[in-house]
Amino acid sequence: MNTPHTTPRTAAPDVSIVVPIYNEVDNLTDLVDRIAQAMATTALSFELLAVDDGSIDGSRDKLCDLARSRRWLRPVLLARNYGQSSALQAGFDRVRGSYVVTLDADLQNEPGDIPLLLERLQTDASVDMVSGWRKDRQDAELSRKLPSRIANRLISSATGVHLHDYGCALKAYRRPIIDRIRLYGELHRFIPSLAKEAGARITEVPVRHHARTRGVSKYGIDRTFRVILDLILIVFFMRYRQRPLHAFGGLGLWLAAPGTLILFWLLILKVFGQSIGGRPLLLVGVMLLLMGVQLIAAGLIGELLTRIYHEAGGAPQFHAEEYVAGDTAMDEASNTASAPVHQAQTAINKEV
Repeated sequence: MNTPHTTPRTAAPDVSIVVPIYNEVDNLTDLVDRIAQAMATTALSFELLAVDDGSIDGSRDKLCDLARSRRWLRPVLLARNYGQSSALQAGFDRVRGSYVVTLDADLQNEPGDIPLLLERLQTDASVDMVSGWRKDRQDAELSRKLPSRIANRLISSATGVHLHDYGCALKAYRRPIIDRIRLYGELHRFIPSLAKEAGARITEVPVRHHARTRGVSKYGIDRTFRVILDLILIVFFMRYRQRPLHAFGGLGLWLAAPGTLILFWLLILKVFGQSIGGRPLLLVGVMLLLMGVQLIAAGLIGELLTRIYHEAGGAPQFHAEEYVAGDTAMDEASNTASAPVHQAQTAINKEV
């Protein structure tokens, strides 16, 4: 068997593999060895950033022990359990490779599929992110697969990024995409949507999936409600982050308009001598008008905060590259960068 092609700690590798870990001590040795075996089939150097998310089962000590004989293994130890999104971001902050790969530590993802995703990125300049699709998923039908299918369709419809499997952790990215996104809360489930917002062209490929044999799953049916709340946040970010007045102000106008009409009608009745003080319609009109004005004011405040955020050195308003005539690499990139996002979805359909 070939030995994995690695680089010294001081040199930047070709690939950075980020794995969040929480109480997976029984899987770590096999995980690390199988990733090394998978990367040995490629000509790419790599590093493995194993991010321990406050494990209490000995995973931290095991990672440090494994790293003593594997210079390409870089344990990242979080002070406590922050959640998968924070663990992934801790890894993303430390990647050095031109390509970034993520997968789970439970060995349900197949490390042997990593070269498949990397090959797609290397050979297809029109793709910035390759998402795994657990086509033959080895999980319980009612508790895991059915809720996942419903969530995938709901997220695809709401965000416009149509994938069969948002929950698959096995993904590969070009480094600039990772540099453009930040994960907070539990937004790791929506990385494809965040990547699209960052300008990524996305495709999907079938990957292998195994039943869990060691350790305990960290997810349950209760996450469904959190996914719905996070989806509302993602849709707002994608559509209204730079124009909050359109979101709050639009809803405010829908409330203020009927409230104004109601009050105008009651004013006419008052002018003609009718009593309106005891009518419930008066309270409805006043409430609708006040709620509408408050929402419009919230939208205006949001616009001010958005401008302060961007102009004070926050996230950029857009991502762009400058074309340089005569640069062959730039010519190839510009030909693909001009393709609309729906071409990425066409690529998904062809793949599956």
